[in-house]
Amino acid sequence: MGSRAISRAPSQSAAEAVKAYIRSNRARLVADGELLALLVPERFHSGEVRDLQHYVIERLASENAALRAERDALRGARAQAARLGEGVRRATLDLVDARSFEEVISIAASAAGAFGADRASLCVEGEAGAAPTGTTGVRLVAPGTISALLGRETRSVILSEGGHILLGPEGVECRSLAAYRLRIGHETPVALYVVGAQAEGHFEGFEAEADLAFFARALERAISAWLDLPKP
Repeated sequence: MGSRAISRAPSQSAAEAVKAYIRSNRARLVADGELLALLVPERFHSGEVRDLQHYVIERLASENAALRAERDALRGARAQAARLGEGVRRATLDLVDARSFEEVISIAASAAGAFGADRASLCVEGEAGAAPTGTTGVRLVAPGTISALLGRETRSVILSEGGHILLGPEGVECRSLAAYRLRIGHETPVALYVVGAQAEGHFEGFEAEADLAFFARALERAISAWLDLPKP
């Protein structure tokens, strides 16, 4: 069976029909002073709007400007999503082509630009002074940090602060953070892949989060493969 039609009150349906007529007959509306007076009688007769035609033209121009701004914003969001998706595909292929464990980490740490972001880091929980092995692209964070951010089971989180903890001093100015838990192996330390951007709301939206999650999954598999670990 098909989905049920949405029930609307007659007055609501009539209002929508009037709005649709006005939107499709703006030129006729502007030329018909009597109709304009019927649409805004109180303000017209009170003297608040002395030139009704000019008033309506300004309102229409303002509405058009708002619609154009909304259209441009949607275009920008689609373009950004497309760039992020393409960046994720390129970075994932780079992981496949990596010739060493160190190269895998280097690809992940330098992938921020491909994602339209500013910083990226692989965070591993460990005691202070315990240097991570293999590469300079790994940042140590205090034990319990990742669970505090994501809880026990959550795989990802979008944050607006905390860049100085997850990305180091360079991450202080990041106002958007996307963090993904990496399940590399049963015996390996808890790890987190973090991407940071200075622009607020940079990772908002399902597509952005899903694209970066795909790269995070590819990264954890690449690390597991190079460390010759069984799948978690």
